[in-house]
Amino acid sequence: MTVAPTRQQHHGTLLATVFFLNFLVALDMSLVNIALPAIRTELGFSATGLQWVVTAYLLTFAGFMLLGGRLGDLWGRRRVILAGLVVFGAASLLGGFADTPGVLIAARGLQGLAGALLAPASLALVATVADPVQHKRAMGVWAAAGAAGGAVGVVLSGLLTDWFSWRAVLLVNVPLVLIALIAAFASVPAGHERGAGRLDVVGAVLVTAGVAALVYGVSSAGDHGWGSARCLVGLAVAILLLAAFAAAERTTPHPLMPPSLVRRRSILGANLFGFMLAAGQLAAFYFASLYVQTVWNVEPDIAGTLFLPFSFCVFIGVAAAPKLAARIGPRNAIAVFGVCAAIGLWLFSRMPADFDFWVGILAPSVVCAIGVGGAMVLVGAIATEGVAPEDVGVASGVVNSSRQLGGTIGLAVLVTIASGAGTPRDGYSIGFAVGALFLVAGTVAAWCVLPARERAAEAAVR
Repeated sequence: MTVAPTRQQHHGTLLATVFFLNFLVALDMSLVNIALPAIRTELGFSATGLQWVVTAYLLTFAGFMLLGGRLGDLWGRRRVILAGLVVFGAASLLGGFADTPGVLIAARGLQGLAGALLAPASLALVATVADPVQHKRAMGVWAAAGAAGGAVGVVLSGLLTDWFSWRAVLLVNVPLVLIALIAAFASVPAGHERGAGRLDVVGAVLVTAGVAALVYGVSSAGDHGWGSARCLVGLAVAILLLAAFAAAERTTPHPLMPPSLVRRRSILGANLFGFMLAAGQLAAFYFASLYVQTVWNVEPDIAGTLFLPFSFCVFIGVAAAPKLAARIGPRNAIAVFGVCAAIGLWLFSRMPADFDFWVGILAPSVVCAIGVGGAMVLVGAIATEGVAPEDVGVASGVVNSSRQLGGTIGLAVLVTIASGAGTPRDGYSIGFAVGALFLVAGTVAAWCVLPARERAAEAAVR
């Protein structure tokens, strides 16, 4: 298989494609959060049914991630990206005009399915850029888009709901999809990275159902408790299906996820850290959003704008990561940024009882965002550098899956821990503190697993 080179004149539009793909996916993880009360009022959701506006997206997004990555390897990035964008745009229109709970939930599920096609493809595009300077820029854009998308989603959710209606948080995706389509047509050649082989249908079914069951079980724990029947059944089914998937991958001639990938120390270490990083990052958005609205009594539209410093400071970490990694090595650099993000979460746990933007929001946001931004660059680079072209899509799917599962599982654990505190304020503070411990644990694990020096990993950030 030959790798089609990225032409110099396409670098600008390629960066735009990478940005909008990852930004869209990250944006819609948090975009509906502040709009949920308005959605419940207008469409008549039950208290338990409302969670499916979020869970439907998470289920399909996480469940189809590995399949989406492999489809890009086999059928070509261009086909998968264009199909994903069309589905994402159509689903956003369907959700924006939904008149029943069922239609909105179906639309969110379709958005998650489209995201599972787009997220691995965006990182795979970065991994196939051969020029070192352009590769560094593309990896920075990818990381910044992912981190900023989550923060901007919180901002837009409040503003759009307050200024227009909850429907705007879905319809705002349409112009973004159109821009991404134009950029993809211009920058991703037909047949780009298309590989030989057949799709591992059995593996695809097992891992998709297994991951979906895992997300369902963990999501149920947040609402019904870890001892509930829904949680236990979901986790038990997930264990069985994922064990069957692991066994099947050892014998099939065309595995969906080649076992050799997960045996590489660089990939294992990057995914371990990415798992914990996502748990901490989502904790920052989730608990901080609740804190400013319930403890400080800030209006939703203003609450969203308080997170703008986080979005801006992500870019500082993105810019600093390649330089620091070149100086001290990727393993040490990822430790520095992981500790930085953990300190930021700990500062969030010290938010005062009364409104104080400088101490309660700005200082924690600057420290945490620099750590998150820098760490995301390194995770993406280490997890895909040196992977064979025919496997780069599935490697991208693995790292995106680990981040998604880390965020889902980590947040469910933190919410459970926080709910046992005496007051909501105490619970939020404990949630931040435990999230910081998650990041410390992930940093230590990554430092122990990642090679001290690996030529490919260093090349990824040179």
